Parts: sequence; structure tokens; C-alpha cells
Amino acid sequence: MLVDSHCHLDRLDLRHYDGELNAALAAARERGVERMLCIGIDLKNAPDVVAIAQANPDIYASVGVHPLDIAEDVCAIETLVELAGQDKVVAIGETGLDYYYSQERKAEQQLSFANHLQASARSGKPTIVHTRDAREDTLNIIAEHGDPAVAGVLHCFTESWEMASAAIEMGYYISFSGIITFKSAEELREVVRRVPMERILVETDSPYLAPVPYRGKKNEPKFVVEVAQCVADLKGLSFADVVSQTGKNFNQLFRLN
Repeated sequence: MLVDSHCHLDRLDLRHYDGELNAALAAARERGVERMLCIGIDLKNAPDVVAIAQANPDIYASVGVHPLDIAEDVCAIETLVELAGQDKVVAIGETGLDYYYSQERKAEQQLSFANHLQASARSGKPTIVHTRDAREDTLNIIAEHGDPAVAGVLHCFTESWEMASAAIEMGYYISFSGIITFKSAEELREVVRRVPMERILVETDSPYLAPVPYRGKKNEPKFVVEVAQCVADLKGLSFADVVSQTGKNFNQLFRLN
């Protein structure tokens, strides 16, 4: 089962589809994408991502607040748990830490991340983690506030093998995006080679980070094919084997049939 495990369907560039999201979804399905996870980034877009999921049997949703979208008040645990109780919501996030773009709100990011992890523990739904230039703090907060029985995924992974290994030890999955196809990403490709297939997910993070040969264009779920093919090439596996295993991983993490 080919899955785009992380996409922002409410933000896709639909100009080539006459503004029709259904046409972009059909294009993904025609390339074999069988499931998609539409990601929440703040409380404003939560109704939109949930509505998209509820309108499509092959789409699921997450709810949460991205570290760069934290409002003046950090979202409460109770609010996140309530949002996570909606039909078709399978995860909390994306949340996490981003010190690359925001150094001045570290305290708010850390509190928000901790709240999301505790909401995951309460709801039994895994956490989708964004991490950039915050390796030590990300792992420490997961260890302190996360529930290993629920765990989650480090999405659009661009960090070191050491960080990936530590996260895997805590029950997390590692998701790779089109970045692994970039010429400059050889160190990241080595991480792909080392992460066990049983812990890998593939994603587009669309509309961002389109893979080669579409780099520079707006990304969309149908391009997850190129990400899965790159993983297959790096692992010396068939495309079918990667699709099968990453689909199984997705269903296991998010507790889907």
C-alpha cells in the first residue's frame, strides 16, 4: 500500500487542476497512492483538514500546532485531546521544535511540544514531530513527556543517524521526504540506508519539497512515488517491497486496518 504519510492538502497549488482538490487527489490515486494523511498545523486549519479526511475514505487527519505557528497562548492539552477525538483523526501534530527559524520562542515551543506529547498519551494517538536544529531538546522532551506505547514519527527527517537511532529506541518511526532525492543530501541518504525498513515511512510534505525530477515545482501527493523509489534504490529493494513495508508501517503506527 503506497501512502503519503504527511501532506498539507488544504495548501496544495491547485492551479493545474482548475482549483479542484478532488482532481489532485485523483492524480495521486492514479499513480497508486492508496492513503494520505492530511496534517494540521494550527487551530485555524483543524476544521479544514478534518473535513477533507471525513469526505474521503482514503484520507486521514492530524490535529496540532506547528512550532512556528504557536499563538500567543500555547494550546492546552485538553483542547488537543478534544480535537483528536473527531472521526478520521489518527494523530496529534505536527508539533515539535524548530530552532532554525525561531530562537526567540524556545520556551513556548518546548511547552507546546510537551502538551502535544501528553495529549498523545491521553488520547492514544501518536505524535507527528517536526524537528530542526533542536536534536537534544527534541529527544529529551520526548523522553520526559512521551508515552513509548503510543510513540509517533519524526517527519521529513533531515537530522543525523544518531538522532534517528535514539528516536527508534523510543518507539518512533522515521519519515523521509523528497529531500532524499536532492543532490546535496548524501549524508541523509546514508541515514536512509541505516534505518531499518520496519521503521521507515515515506511522505511528500506537499506542497513543499518536491522531489527530483520535479524540484522547483509545487509538490503534491502523487510525487510520493519518487520518494518510495529513492528508498528502494538506496536499500537495494524492489519498489513493491518498499511500498508494502512502508504501508504496513503506516497502518501499524496509526492503528489502521
